[in-house]
Amino acid sequence: MGVEEGIAIYLTIWWVTLFAVLPLGVRSYWEEGKPVPGGGDPSSPVNPNLKRKFITTTWVSAIVFAILWAVLHFNMVHLPNLPAGSG
Repeated sequence: MGVEEGIAIYLTIWWVTLFAVLPLGVRSYWEEGKPVPGGGDPSSPVNPNLKRKFITTTWVSAIVFAILWAVLHFNMVHLPNLPAGSG
């Protein structure tokens, strides 16, 4: 796995992990019984904690990527060599 491939795979893992982490621990205005400011949607989050979720996403993604790298680097799973594209 080259550097460019590694970066692409890590970013893909990061985005998938972000969408898995985003709904965790979120309480809506409706669940809290609070009025929605500015006429927003009652299901919008009161406090989404985005900074904490980005940090969590980064660490979880790094762990998943490290496991994937180790599996591929030490040939624990053999992936077939696919022919190169025509261009």
